[in-house]
Amino acid sequence: AGAEMVKRAVQLDMASRFQESLVCYQEGIDFLLQVVKATTDEAKKHRYRQKISEYMTRAEDIKKHIEKEKQDGKYHKQIRIEENATGFGYEKLFHEYLTEIVSEVWVEDPYIRQLYNFLRFCEMLVKGPCKVKTIHLLTSYDEGSGRSQQMTGLEKIKESLSNYGVTLSIEFSSSLHDREIRFNNGWMIKIGRGLDYFKKPQSPFSIGYCDFDLRPCHETTVDVFHTKHTKKM
Repeated sequence: AGAEMVKRAVQLDMASRFQESLVCYQEGIDFLLQVVKATTDEAKKHRYRQKISEYMTRAEDIKKHIEKEKQDGKYHKQIRIEENATGFGYEKLFHEYLTEIVSEVWVEDPYIRQLYNFLRFCEMLVKGPCKVKTIHLLTSYDEGSGRSQQMTGLEKIKESLSNYGVTLSIEFSSSLHDREIRFNNGWMIKIGRGLDYFKKPQSPFSIGYCDFDLRPCHETTVDVFHTKHTKKM
């Protein structure tokens, strides 16, 4: 398993998919270290240690490269979510960017209509490890009779968040088109479909109704950037 993981890391490395390759290098190194502990053959141990040292050096170089891209505001990672793919719950998508210093979040999405999806996103922020104190939501009004339901739902979410010491600021725009989520640690995530990239479950008793990791997705693209400064609304 360790050899396969490292092989994958090298492939991703050669394809310049550095963030993904770094994760694979780290996991592969952990596997190989376990193998070294279980190996009694000294010659094999020596070879494993040499390889581990090489991979650790490369992983450290990639870390420095990623950090420089972040400092220069040039970091960009793209994730392609295929039609009906599963395993892309909000935690999977956002967790690595929600560091402990995140205290403020901006959500720009003209079509916040599936309010339970937005609520699930807020629940993720409340759970941490970040220490979110303020969530800024910029969206558009629902049309017709849906507007009243939208307003009522958002106000209830706002009230519930306040019980956890989180302020939800809600603004509306009739000209908003772009969708993006920003954290005050510099990370910015753009999702083609916004937060509503999940397909509706067939019923409240369908697998994936509660656990978004098990819910099929619509096809969409996720772009992740790191910027020196996170703009405010």
